[in-house]
Amino acid sequence: MLLTITNTRPPATDLSFLLHKHPDRVQSFPLSFGQAHVFYPEASEARCTAALLLDVDAVGLVRGLAARGRAGEAQYVNDRPYVASSFMSVAIADVYGTALGGRSQARQETAETALPLTARLAVVHARGGPGLLAQLFEPLGYTLVAERHMLDEHFPEWGESPYYTLQLSGEVRLQDLLSHLYVLLPVLDDDKHYWVGDEEVEKLLRHGEGWLASHPARELITARYLRHRHTLMRDALARLVEGDEDPDAAEEAHAAEEQAIERPLSLNRQRIATAIDVLKEVGASTVLDLGCGEGNLLGTLVQDRSFARILGVDVSYRALERAKARLHLDRQPPDDVRVQLLQGALTYRDRRLAGFDAAAVLEVIEHLEPTRLDAFAEALFGGARPGTVVLTTPNVEYNVRFESLPAGTLRHRDHRFEWTRAELGEWSSRVAERFGYEVRLEPIGPQDPDVGSPTQMAVFTRS
Repeated sequence: MLLTITNTRPPATDLSFLLHKHPDRVQSFPLSFGQAHVFYPEASEARCTAALLLDVDAVGLVRGLAARGRAGEAQYVNDRPYVASSFMSVAIADVYGTALGGRSQARQETAETALPLTARLAVVHARGGPGLLAQLFEPLGYTLVAERHMLDEHFPEWGESPYYTLQLSGEVRLQDLLSHLYVLLPVLDDDKHYWVGDEEVEKLLRHGEGWLASHPARELITARYLRHRHTLMRDALARLVEGDEDPDAAEEAHAAEEQAIERPLSLNRQRIATAIDVLKEVGASTVLDLGCGEGNLLGTLVQDRSFARILGVDVSYRALERAKARLHLDRQPPDDVRVQLLQGALTYRDRRLAGFDAAAVLEVIEHLEPTRLDAFAEALFGGARPGTVVLTTPNVEYNVRFESLPAGTLRHRDHRFEWTRAELGEWSSRVAERFGYEVRLEPIGPQDPDVGSPTQMAVFTRS
């Protein structure tokens, strides 16, 4: 059972400081199910790879079960010594525990930095095939390569096995990579090797902090990680979304405040009308509404039959329920897929968002933390890659023209930032160049000679 992690950012050997394992010697660690060994196949300034090799004592495991009267649960001949599973999760926690906790005595700043990392698992068992692998890892921003193994290369007529060599690449903190592997490896084969109790809920929430609550497959992950124990699943899912109601209520109150500020200019109506004009101008037939909320734009899109397929995406389940009611989707025939709603975060890749002519992102990015903007751009422009993206955001320079807005404050208490025209231009140009788009900027709302328009729009067109 083998896991390798490679860093390619010089000095690449910083990886050894993060893992707290010296690259010049092999180190071994006893585990309850065998031995773990850490060594470095390569360690240079440009490239450093750490290997975690598990020597699982399959015979000892079966004998241990027999001693406890559970010998029927396992066989002496099995795949456990070779296939990464919950044994690897235990080894990651025991051997790489400091890195999993995000701590580094010598390189703390590097531990908190996203690095170009590649993790390779020699063999994994995916109950669900390549679709499951993509469903679990692509929303986290990884580039995924899965090579399926034959049952026996000498007998190709026997067909393919459920085993894959898995490679994950991305700009990610080492702590996050290890956390993702710790949680998701037992999910792949849906077969944890140890008893699951209340403490596993705590581990799931601790290692899933910051990503699991917004993962599109969080229910599947929770069910498999907790071995389908319904009481534990309900507890974990309730705690993952704990407090959702209050933030949603606060969001609605804040949105009402923002609308009150902008209402004299009818900005919301102008934004929607302008976005629709752009979508029709480029001939879009299939449209994503990212951060759709309660369906303001969706309600206009559905009235125009030239939009043949419409998908609204939002992280808030409550907002999606209101959008569903507003659009009367409960009356939609089951086989009618013209309008669909999807709960998901905009900062993770999701293959269900690929293949659309255009995406609308109206008054959304200012609600993201600035540190998540790169992940948002990667997910939208690098992952979904629609032909056109229509993006609007407030122009902070115009705020001085709102009499009801105190000086120096933003229009919405949930806004993490509001950009000047120059700042939007700089970000848009950088994103367009990186992902192969052309971009143009346009104003929305009345033009002020000194501070511009209240809303600014960037229209990205794929080159």
